[in-house]
Amino acid sequence: MSKKVLILVNHDVVIYNFRKELVERLLLDGHEVVISSPYGERIDDLVAMGCEYIEATIERHGINPLREIKLLDYYKKIMKDIKPDVVLTYTIKPNIYGGIAAKKYGVPYVANITGLGTAVEKNGIMQQITVALYKLAFSKIQRVFFQNTENMNFFQKNNIVVDKHELLPGSGVNLNHFQVLEYPSEDTIEFVFISRIMKEKGIDQYIETAKYITAKYPNTKFHVCGFCEEKYEEQLNELHNEGVLTYHGMVRDVRKILKKTHCTIHPTYYPEGLSNVLLESSASGRPIITTDRSGCREVVDHKITGYIVKQKNTKDLIKQVEAFIKLNYEEKKKMGLAGREKVEREFDRKIVIEAYTNELSKIT
Repeated sequence: MSKKVLILVNHDVVIYNFRKELVERLLLDGHEVVISSPYGERIDDLVAMGCEYIEATIERHGINPLREIKLLDYYKKIMKDIKPDVVLTYTIKPNIYGGIAAKKYGVPYVANITGLGTAVEKNGIMQQITVALYKLAFSKIQRVFFQNTENMNFFQKNNIVVDKHELLPGSGVNLNHFQVLEYPSEDTIEFVFISRIMKEKGIDQYIETAKYITAKYPNTKFHVCGFCEEKYEEQLNELHNEGVLTYHGMVRDVRKILKKTHCTIHPTYYPEGLSNVLLESSASGRPIITTDRSGCREVVDHKITGYIVKQKNTKDLIKQVEAFIKLNYEEKKKMGLAGREKVEREFDRKIVIEAYTNELSKIT
C-alpha cells in the first residue's frame, strides 16, 4: 500500500548523497516522498526525481531556545498540513523535534542516529538536556537505526527506547556508483582530505602532516576538498599558493579526486555515525588512513585496507603516512582492493535500503 513519506533532514547533501537510492526505492514502490530541508543545489535534483519539497530553516549548531521552539512548531505545522503516513528523520535536530511533532500527531516515525554530536559526547548539562529530549521525542518511536555500536551503547546506557534499536552499516555505499578506479601511477604519491573543513575533522593534523611530508618527500602531494565551516579558508589558500597542498573547495563528484589520489586521510575526532568518506574511498579501491574512534575504525583493517592512527596525534599520523609511502606500488594497490572487498562484504547500501523498506511494510 502506497504511503506519504515525510523525510526531515538538516542539509540537502544528507539526503541526496547518502540516501538517494532509498528515495528512488520509495518512489519506485509507489510512495509519495516529501522532503523538508534547508534549500541547497541538490534539492532541484530530488524534485526532478519526483519528490515534493518544503523548505526549512535549521541552525545546525545553534542552541537558541526560541529558534529551537520555532523549528518544533514548524515541524508540527508540516505534519498537521500534509498528514504523512510515516516520518523518517536524520541528524540531531530533525530527530528530536521531528520526533516530538510526529508523536503529537500519532505518526509512525523512524530515526537514524548519524552521530551523537559534540554536545552529547561530552559530559555536562548539554548532554543531560539532549538525553532528556531524546527520551521525550523517542518514547513512541517505531525504530531507531544506529550507524555504530558506540552510539547504540550510549542510548542503551541512558535507557532511551532500548527495545527499538537496530544497527546498520552506516549509510552504506552505492557499489555501482563507486566502482574500483584505476590506481594512479607513482610519478607522485598523492593524498586527499575530503570533509567539512573544521577543527574536529582533524584539518590541523592534516595540514601539519602535509607540511612535514612534502618537505621530506618532494614527490608527494596533498589535496583538501570540502566546505569551510570554520575560519580555515585564508590559511588553506596561503598553503595552496605556497605549494604545500592543493585546495579544491567543494567538489561535486569526489570520484574525480579519488581517481588521481593514492590514499584518503581522514584524521577526524568528530563524533560521527560512520564515515561516508571512508566508505566511498574504500569502494573506489583507495587505501585509507583514519583515527581510532567509533565511526572510523569499523571501516579499516589496520595494515590490510589502510592504517589506524591515534586521535589528535600528528606524530602518529606522520608515522603511518610514511609507512604507506614506503610500500611498493603493488602493495599500495593491493591495500586498496582489500578495502573494496571489505565494503562489498559489510557496507553495501542495499542492506540499509532493505532495513527501511522492511520498517515501512510494518506500517498499516
